Amino acid sequence: MTTLSRFRLLALAAAMLAPAMAEAATAIATTNVNLRAGPSTAYPPVNVVRGGEDVEVYGCLSNRSWCDVDFYGQRGWMSSNYLAFVRGGRRYTGPEVVGYLGAPVVGYSFGRYWDDHYRGRDFYRDRRRWDGVYGPRIFDGPPPRREVRDRYDDRRRFEDRRRDDRADRFERDRDRFEGRRDRDRFEDGPPRRWREGGRPEPLGRVDDYGSDGY
Repeated sequence: MTTLSRFRLLALAAAMLAPAMAEAATAIATTNVNLRAGPSTAYPPVNVVRGGEDVEVYGCLSNRSWCDVDFYGQRGWMSSNYLAFVRGGRRYTGPEVVGYLGAPVVGYSFGRYWDDHYRGRDFYRDRRRWDGVYGPRIFDGPPPRREVRDRYDDRRRFEDRRRDDRADRFERDRDRFEGRRDRDRFEDGPPRRWREGGRPEPLGRVDDYGSDGY
């Protein structure tokens, strides 16, 4: 067999295997578990996968500890300890499920992964906080300290409360102003339409019954 023929056969085999390799394998969550933004419990949760739900596994780390999965269009990472695979009536769980799934070995690139999947999430704005949790750091300088972030959150909550208090005070002042304006208007005399004969009839007493006796 010539080199050209061998190359053509390899290209044909690769073309036939490409769809199967691109298709993710399906696994089952064994219990309610967080879908996280990276292969560590230190990363923020993306969603909660309920026990018994299917996830599509795109690949796992070389040590089979975490897998990159898709859950109804949301990408994230799940610990392989909470993945299960059923074949021939037998249920496989834990890291061994990776072998039965045939999941390829994949890596994790913090910056690229978050850019691709989490640009619209709130925690994306604070991504420096999780820089370097897994893999090399991509930002210069140390990450923001947690106590600094907590003080920022406290300040923001204080500003929100103060803004709400100002809004409540404005509503109360407006109500008092409206009531005082109406009172001042009636102190100048009855409305003009009343003086012109349009005054409404006074309400009857409690013992003034209708014609039918009720």
